Amino acid sequence: MQRLTIIAFTAVFFLLIDLYVFQGIKVAIQHLNMPLRRSIIIGFWLLNVATIAMMFTYNFIEPEKVGNLNRSLMLSWVFVYYFSKVFGVLIFFIEDISRGLRWIATKMGWLSPPPPPDEHTIPRSEFVAKAGVIAMTAPLVTMGYGIISGAHDYRVRHRSVYLPHLPSGFDGIRIAQISDVHSGSFFNPTAVKGGVEMLMAEKPDIVFFTGDLVNNRADEMKDYKAIFEKIKAPLGVYSVLGNHDYGDYVPWQSEAAKRKNLADLKQTQKEMGWKLLMNENHILKQGGEQLAIIGIENWGARGRFPKNGKLELAHKGTEEAAVKLLLSHDPSHWDAQVNGSKAAEYREIFDKLGIQKRRFEDIDVTFAGHTHGFQFGIDTKLFKWSPVQYVYEQWADLYQKEHQYLYVNRGFGYLGFPGRIGMLPEITILTLKKGKAS
Repeated sequence: MQRLTIIAFTAVFFLLIDLYVFQGIKVAIQHLNMPLRRSIIIGFWLLNVATIAMMFTYNFIEPEKVGNLNRSLMLSWVFVYYFSKVFGVLIFFIEDISRGLRWIATKMGWLSPPPPPDEHTIPRSEFVAKAGVIAMTAPLVTMGYGIISGAHDYRVRHRSVYLPHLPSGFDGIRIAQISDVHSGSFFNPTAVKGGVEMLMAEKPDIVFFTGDLVNNRADEMKDYKAIFEKIKAPLGVYSVLGNHDYGDYVPWQSEAAKRKNLADLKQTQKEMGWKLLMNENHILKQGGEQLAIIGIENWGARGRFPKNGKLELAHKGTEEAAVKLLLSHDPSHWDAQVNGSKAAEYREIFDKLGIQKRRFEDIDVTFAGHTHGFQFGIDTKLFKWSPVQYVYEQWADLYQKEHQYLYVNRGFGYLGFPGRIGMLPEITILTLKKGKAS
């Protein structure tokens, strides 16, 4: 009952927004011919009714009947539609306040009445109304383009890291990294296949996947397993779990069902030929020289994310390896425990979890994902910005502290909003070279 009340209240609130916006639209289109005005008005209200109907469908129809994809699209449309209206509402509201103050000032004799409008001049109210409509249309078009184009506009990013102690046998090794597939959000298998083909065209020596293969359930991979199993590399494909892979964000009939879901996800990766590293390592050998790949379960420094990673356990047995590469889904783990620059901030967490070693100086490069670059931002060679940077210090691309490196992949898929605006999906090719560190 409480849930129904909240949804009903939200629907009424949205309807009030629609009525307010409608007043501005009427002013903006008042000089159009009658058939066009009528079409715009009918279209506006049909969209409003359909959007509110989507909101009720999302909340009250069983997810299995609607489908994950349809639910995602519905939620995204409701968000995009009313988020866009916020810009118009702000402009209309400011104008209404201004008009009210001018009316009061005129009645009080503080201002002279405005002169009658010139027939060649657009009245202020009409100008403001048109500005409000444009302000609403711009984000709607931008977000729509982000869904249609940005969601699968994969970009290959090449980076090089120089390590002075890199064994000669691994000099020039090309590492491909993808992260955050979130297969339950996909709506275009052909485009996803194209992204995988782009990765394979780079002919990497080894591939890393740094977590979040699904949104919640292992069966989300049913339609995409055949696509991702095409990812192969001479030295293997290695993966770790992300916070979404544990199924923590959906209800389960029992703990046994939840455990089975995780077991199914692990089996899926095994059948795809991926080596899932669960707090363990794998040693690569070339001519007697060793390179260690260390993989841990999710460990997020933020309180709400799983802290199942056991780096000390995964690190054991890598002592003889000249270079150590770590796969850790959440980039906040790098400062918390890998380079240890923020270990003091998480002292209570370490003590609670019984973590003794709080810095691993011998880990050369860490590979992470998780942030998606917020799927929104400005991402150019000269300037990078995203709202996620106010939460994560390291959120996209290559970082260095002293002799240690971190690469944060922007993500292959998407979550929530089924698209990307300015922060495009990524395939990373990171080459290790022997030489003096930068």
